[in-house]
Amino acid sequence: MKKVAVFGKPGSGKSTLSKQLAEATGIELHALDSILYQQNGKEVDRECYEDTHNHILTTDTWIIEGFGPLNSQESFNKRLEAADTLIYIDLPYPITYWFVTKRFLKGLFQKPEGWPEGVSVVKGTLESYKVLKLCPMFWNDRFMQRIEKASVNKSLYVIRSIAELNRFVGGHVQ
Repeated sequence: MKKVAVFGKPGSGKSTLSKQLAEATGIELHALDSILYQQNGKEVDRECYEDTHNHILTTDTWIIEGFGPLNSQESFNKRLEAADTLIYIDLPYPITYWFVTKRFLKGLFQKPEGWPEGVSVVKGTLESYKVLKLCPMFWNDRFMQRIEKASVNKSLYVIRSIAELNRFVGGHVQ
């Protein structure tokens, strides 16, 4: 476990799991939201994002958390190819909707940990709901088949419950 891609629907616990994994392994964590947004909350231009992302992929170890720009799967595909470990968090939709709502409610009082500077929690929450509504068109059986195909000669972990999510790091990091 040296190059780890963590991905899943909004509100699935990617950030929390990735942080725990980084702490347990000592591998540097790169949250895609932090390279996708400027300090003022605006998206960086695509070239800047791609340069930063591609540079991370060339390093010896990394944990990359997130999906990246919604209108481009290119960086996601590069990550799948470069990673030696794929962690797909595939929690049921009611749980992810609840996690997004819980993050929003907490965010009214304190910015969520790892939330990009300058990005509105309200705006981010609305975007998460919008993406969740569209997810069944993307996060489906065809997507799972694609992930399984991409995981040849890699470790693939699919987390489908909160219990699995909560015990992942303890069960997979020595």
